[in-house]
Amino acid sequence: MDLSIGLSAFAVALAVLVVVTLAIGINIVPQGHVYTVERFGRYARSLESGLGLIVPYVERIGRRVNVMEQVIDVPSQQAFTRDNAGVTIDAVVFYQVLDPARASYEVSNLEVAMMTLTMTNIRTVVGSMDLDQLLSHRDEINERLLRVMDAAASPWGVKMTRIEIKDIVPPADLAGAMARQMKAEREKRASVLEAEGARQAEILRAEGRKQSAILEAEGRREAAFRDAEARERGAEAEARATALVSEAIGKGDLAAANFLVAEKYIEAVRAIATAPNQRVVVVPIEAAALAGTLGGIAEITRSVFGEGGPPRTRSGLPPSAGPGSGGIASGAGAGTGGTPWGGAAPVPKA
Repeated sequence: MDLSIGLSAFAVALAVLVVVTLAIGINIVPQGHVYTVERFGRYARSLESGLGLIVPYVERIGRRVNVMEQVIDVPSQQAFTRDNAGVTIDAVVFYQVLDPARASYEVSNLEVAMMTLTMTNIRTVVGSMDLDQLLSHRDEINERLLRVMDAAASPWGVKMTRIEIKDIVPPADLAGAMARQMKAEREKRASVLEAEGARQAEILRAEGRKQSAILEAEGRREAAFRDAEARERGAEAEARATALVSEAIGKGDLAAANFLVAEKYIEAVRAIATAPNQRVVVVPIEAAALAGTLGGIAEITRSVFGEGGPPRTRSGLPPSAGPGSGGIASGAGAGTGGTPWGGAAPVPKA
């Protein structure tokens, strides 16, 4: 019975040993992680994600390394620029472990080493730049930090993917001075823009006046051309009429001459009557002279349009010099106080 109890205890111990051995030898590695395997305390190999087997009691899991991209929030720190301006600056660092063995056995604490390295390099970069350059060239700062950090972390099997400066806070007095400077600069730009706008407006107005003057000059020139053309045509018509009258007189037809003299006579009377600087109007006392003139015009019209026989030929006297008229030939105004051409005495203009 004691033997059976001993065998039972041995079987139970053996089963427990087998279970423990299997538990030690079988490992499940999560996605995005790598386990290092140490054999008798020395790095032997790495287990990728999935099911991993090791030799129990000879090998063991050394470090569990996260190979996904990770981020370190660098705390705020004080740094001085090249022109001795103190600023408060903080940043974030993104990195990824490419060689788990080197990241595990080349540096004791990778995250602390990365943070310390970032802080020292930030101070170095800030100290090599002026305040204005520091505030306006963040991309340059990020690029320089990334280049320096990547070269420093390469022996640790780490790849620096990005370094971003989150905030740069200058001292309060410098911030106030910068605000005043920015305000003055914006006011200056506004004044320059207003002056430029006024200048452009004056230029446009001057261009408008220039175009208006040019158009007015062109209009006056066109009007002058047309007036000259009208005067030229009027002169041509007058010359032609004079030539026709001269031709008619040469042929012995004095009606045309009488018509021309009558027309001038009526125009002269109208000009005298409508003159604005005259105070008297000369009115013929004998209406028969004017009637005779109108009769002569009617006779010429009939002869021109063929309404009757040939026109009667008068003497070469003007219409007012016919028989019975008050002209110079009859001397009607000689003893009556009238005008030499038979008209009445000047009557004041109404």
